[in-house]
Amino acid sequence: MGIYFALQMLVIDLCRKYVKGSMWFWLFSLATFPLWIVLGQVEGWFRWFKVLSVLLPTAIILGTARMAYYKPESKNWFFDFLRKDWVLWFLYGMLALNILVALLKDLQLGNLANAFVGAVLIITMPFPMKYWKFGGKRADILFYSTAGWNFLYTTWNLAFVYAEGVAFFGGTFCILIAAELYPVFKKRPELYIISRVYTLAFHMLMRTMGQSVFTRFMDFTPLYSEAFKNGWGIVNLVIAIPYLFWYLHVLNEGKGEEKFIRTSEDVLASN
Repeated sequence: MGIYFALQMLVIDLCRKYVKGSMWFWLFSLATFPLWIVLGQVEGWFRWFKVLSVLLPTAIILGTARMAYYKPESKNWFFDFLRKDWVLWFLYGMLALNILVALLKDLQLGNLANAFVGAVLIITMPFPMKYWKFGGKRADILFYSTAGWNFLYTTWNLAFVYAEGVAFFGGTFCILIAAELYPVFKKRPELYIISRVYTLAFHMLMRTMGQSVFTRFMDFTPLYSEAFKNGWGIVNLVIAIPYLFWYLHVLNEGKGEEKFIRTSEDVLASN
């Protein structure tokens, strides 16, 4: 798990640093699609949805949009199209949709408390244009949320995977913690979503062709407990309810920018 965690941290850094190389890597990764079918490691509607809803937007939308912002001097119609507001709304919608689908899966599994937390995450997710943007010298996708939202998303997602596919819990733990810690190490909290996108995309690519890595070296099935699963969902719910009221209070007081935007323009320009 330590090696996989370190690999994920490296993936984030390389994808941020090499904007053009990252774009082409994710586009070419789609050429492995026949292997996803031949190897038979992607099974069921939920798994196919996760793979396609992560890898397609990462390759086709995020990578090319970053390139458009990275090369502002390029005035061709395609890059101009990618610099429009729809890209941010699309990425926002894909994140909300992924949470919603996991929420529905939680309901199917009887994980009701954790499903409610998923709904809270959608309600409290900062809106595009004001709290989402492309910026910095590497044209990162910046997500101005709160430490509370990021933490709640992480513990909710971990609880979901523990219930839905405990054999892959170890790998999921690595990618979620990498997404949490990378912005901390960089002192750039707004890098959470770009960290999350690239770690999840790499993880999904691994799951389509190298599933045995997780089931052989990171399988948490022997540690599964129904009582622990239910308790985890309840703990998440206890955290989510006050956070929801705090979020609504912040918006009502008009203090969203003060609470969410925690990085100066000088820092954005420097790294």
